[in-house]
Amino acid sequence: MSLSTTERAANFCQACAIRNRAICSELDDKEIGVLNQLGRRRVLVPGEQLLWEGDEAVLVANVIDGVLKLSTQTVDGKEQILGLVYPSDFLGRPFGQTTPYGVEALTEANVCVFERRDFDRFAREHPRLEHKLLERTLAELDRTRRWMLLLGRMNAEQKLATFLLEMASRLGETGWKEGNGATGRIIDLPLSRQQIADVLGLTIETVSRQLTKLKKDGLIDLPSRREIAILQPAELEHRAG
Repeated sequence: MSLSTTERAANFCQACAIRNRAICSELDDKEIGVLNQLGRRRVLVPGEQLLWEGDEAVLVANVIDGVLKLSTQTVDGKEQILGLVYPSDFLGRPFGQTTPYGVEALTEANVCVFERRDFDRFAREHPRLEHKLLERTLAELDRTRRWMLLLGRMNAEQKLATFLLEMASRLGETGWKEGNGATGRIIDLPLSRQQIADVLGLTIETVSRQLTKLKKDGLIDLPSRREIAILQPAELEHRAG
C-alpha cells in the first residue's frame, strides 16, 4: 500500500539525524507531516549565502548538518562574525520583518527552509512549537551573554580554550574522527585561523601562538591546518576558566 505525502514526510523526518534535538521535536507525526509540506530541503556549498542582513525576513530554516556563520557589516565595511550555527540550530526571525544578520555556509550544509509567513502561521496554530521557539530564544540569549563575557573579560588563552570546547560540544560525534597521527579525537575546523581570530577579537598571530602553546603543553594536537585533536579536555576546561 502506498504512503500518503504526509506519511512520507513524517517517515523522512523520523530518520533525520537531529530529529530529537530540532525545534520540531515536540510535534507528533501528523504535525511533522504538515510542517514538512510547508518546507523544502536545501543543500548549501561553502561560501553560499542563505540570509542577507537587513533584507526582508522571508525565510526561516532549521540546520540538519554543517556549520554556518552569522555576521554583520561594521560602519567601515568590514565583516564581524557574530557567532556560529550548528546542526539542530534554528535560523531566521519568526514573527519579524527584517533579518538582523547575514548567514553563510562555512561547510557544506543541509537545511530545512520555510517561508516565514507559512512558518509563523503554523507556529501560532501549534503552541508546543511556539514554546520550543521561546526555549530556543532564551537559550540563544544565554549563549550571547556568555559570548559577551568571553570577548570582554577573558584573556587570549581562555578565549581560545572556550571556543574549542564549545565547538567540540556543539559538533558532537558527527564532527569528530579518528586518525591522521593524533592520539585523540579530531575536530574538523570549519573556520580558518583568521576567521577564528575575527570571532574572538584577536589577531591571527595571537591565535597561532596560543594554539602552539596548547600543543606544547600537551592539551591539543594539530594534525593539519584545519584539524585539532583535543587530548586533555579536562585541562582545557581548566585553562578556559
